[in-house]
Amino acid sequence: MNRVIVELNQLEPDFVVCTGDLTNEGYRQEFKNWVAYQERIKAPIATVPGNHDARNVGYLHFEELIGARHWAVDVRGVRIVGVDSSEPDLNDGQIGRERYPWLREQFAVQTELKILALHHHLIPVPGTGRERSIVNDAGDLLEVLIESGVNIVLSGHKHVPYVWRLENIYIVNAGTCSSLRLRGYTKPCYNIVEVEGDEVKIHRKFPFGGQTVLAHFSLSRGTQYHRHLEALIQQSPNMTMAPE
Repeated sequence: MNRVIVELNQLEPDFVVCTGDLTNEGYRQEFKNWVAYQERIKAPIATVPGNHDARNVGYLHFEELIGARHWAVDVRGVRIVGVDSSEPDLNDGQIGRERYPWLREQFAVQTELKILALHHHLIPVPGTGRERSIVNDAGDLLEVLIESGVNIVLSGHKHVPYVWRLENIYIVNAGTCSSLRLRGYTKPCYNIVEVEGDEVKIHRKFPFGGQTVLAHFSLSRGTQYHRHLEALIQQSPNMTMAPE
């Protein structure tokens, strides 16, 4: 985490989005530990709660120490909307139909790029086992996002970096940059979204290391210039297949 903060301050991003799980059990001291890290990040930052943050009524500490659980900001022609998908003491998440009108209202603006941030992922991610904790109302939510012209969805939860394209939405799942809970051959990492004119590049950055372009596309034409696919479950170099 210390290295990530150094790299973020060197990068000087216009905005930082954290997609949840600041804590393990939702306790107040855990949130205060995160605040100590957050205060060292120079760029503006906004956060949505994760399922771990909602444990033990932790969402109350989130609201007091971190901020609103639902929010919207405009950054240099980009509308970013954050929504809380967590449920108290449950790993599963949902947005809920009572929140759909609010989402439509937040995205009913003329802007170059529309981004939604939430914790739970919308569609399954390779290498994460049986899917039991995607957003419970994912289908209805996806319809709302497509109708609203959302371009990118940022999410976390499973600690696996991956990018899906569905219709004209790029669903960008973040890995973990400060946890030992790594799956398979994945490494600590975080994502960088770079917007230049009509083009968007989504990078995966490794602390202390290089970065990989996961996706590169045009906003107006919908043209996909690059899409990185990576096998998350790899065969060990020492593994041999037994003959049938």
